[in-house]
Amino acid sequence: MKDHAIRFLVIASFAILMSFFHACAPATYERPKIDLVWPLPPDEPRIRFVDIISSSLDFGKSRSAMTSAFFGEEDVEGFSKPYGVAVDRDGKIYVTDIGRVFVIDLQKKDYELLGTEAGSGRLAIPIGIAAAQDGRIFVADTAQDRVFVYSGKKFVTAIGKTGELQSPSGVALDEARGLIYIVDSKKHMVLVYSLKDYAKIREFGQRGGGLGEFNYPTNITVDSNGKVYVVDTANFRIQIFDSEGKHLKTIGALGDSPGSLARPKGIGVDSEGHIYVVDTAFQNFQIFDQEGNILLFVGGAGYGPGKFSLPAGLTIDAQDRIYVVDQMPANLQIFQYIGDKANKVQGTEQKQK
Repeated sequence: MKDHAIRFLVIASFAILMSFFHACAPATYERPKIDLVWPLPPDEPRIRFVDIISSSLDFGKSRSAMTSAFFGEEDVEGFSKPYGVAVDRDGKIYVTDIGRVFVIDLQKKDYELLGTEAGSGRLAIPIGIAAAQDGRIFVADTAQDRVFVYSGKKFVTAIGKTGELQSPSGVALDEARGLIYIVDSKKHMVLVYSLKDYAKIREFGQRGGGLGEFNYPTNITVDSNGKVYVVDTANFRIQIFDSEGKHLKTIGALGDSPGSLARPKGIGVDSEGHIYVVDTAFQNFQIFDQEGNILLFVGGAGYGPGKFSLPAGLTIDAQDRIYVVDQMPANLQIFQYIGDKANKVQGTEQKQK
């Protein structure tokens, strides 16, 4: 009888304690809002910090403060060594990591993993990634010398016959022209495939320092006009080509001043044609116009919002949100470009007030 009474008191006390925590603690952790812009006032802001993501606590379903206090965070899943990033038409974010791709849905506050199931579609070291409008996902796996194609979570096929690719890194799509561009770092070239049947169409580039030549190229992007931007990493520059592989322009050169490049990696182009280039050595990303003039640089060495340690991949979505992967602290930072159109709208609204 005494044991039953003690057991009842323990259970009752625990229930009261749980009620107390639920009453006093918020149901979910609220992330603090941070107001960071570049350039600093009084100059007109062009880039605004939006968010920083490193684990499922940031992009997944939050646990209650009470549950976390009692049971810990053993089910928290975070990035290991992320590199590439892409965003699909629905706003889902794809981040390549060792042996997997995180598929993050910020609207639903949920995520899933791609390429982890046993079989032909299992990933090893995925690097570059691109998302097509029809839902296909293209992942360059540098360890397996293939570009894997998925539809949803289903593996479709792998691009690249034996020996055709040696170290695929960057991948980009030109859907208007039905083309897939794959950067091969070891072959020092760009290979072009059909988006319809994955057949190889052509290739361009070879090792060297001349126009149209590469030295360990890494990342790539295509703008709305079909121009191809290749990060020629070990030549410390960006080379721009037309859709046929004809060299158009070169941006950047080795140096330590703004506008120079030391270890360029991720690249993207916004809706107004500005070119964004991540530089791992400078620990920032720089923004150029189409003539190669430096407009702004964002970030610097450190940890936390607006700071980078080992930045790598970059992409820009249809709303001019900028996504930058930082490998060392293993996070993804999101920024917003405040374009000329947005500034004009804001200026009109202020005048009306």
